[in-house]
Amino acid sequence: MYTSEGAVSSEREEDVVFESAAELFGLLSTPVRLKIVSALGNGERNVSDLLAQIDTTQPNMSQHLATLYRAGVLGRRREGTQIYYRLQSERVAMLCRAVCTQVALELDSPSSVPPEDRLLRAGPR
Repeated sequence: MYTSEGAVSSEREEDVVFESAAELFGLLSTPVRLKIVSALGNGERNVSDLLAQIDTTQPNMSQHLATLYRAGVLGRRREGTQIYYRLQSERVAMLCRAVCTQVALELDSPSSVPPEDRLLRAGPR
C-alpha cells in the first residue's frame, strides 16, 4: 500500500520514465539519424562509408553523428585521419529496427495489418 509520500515518489519515477523515453524518441526523430543507426547495425563505418549510404552533406552527417555520440548511442575510434563509428547501444538499434520494420510492413501491405494494430493511422505522405 502506498502512502501519500510513496504515491508522489511513484509519480515522479513515472515522469522520469516518460521524459527519458521522449528524449530518446526526440533523439531518433530525424530520418538521417535512423538511417545512421540502421547502417551501423551492420558494423562499424567511417564517415565516408556512411555518406556513400545516406544522402546528406558531410557537415550534416557530422552534426548528426556528434549528437548520437554525445547521447551515448554511438561509440567512435580514430584510425589515422578516419573516425569510425559503431553502435554503443544495441537496445536503441533493436527499438529502431522494430519500429521501422512495422512501418515498412504497413507501407508495403496496409491491408495485412489490422487497423487497430497500425502505427500509421494515415496513409503515406
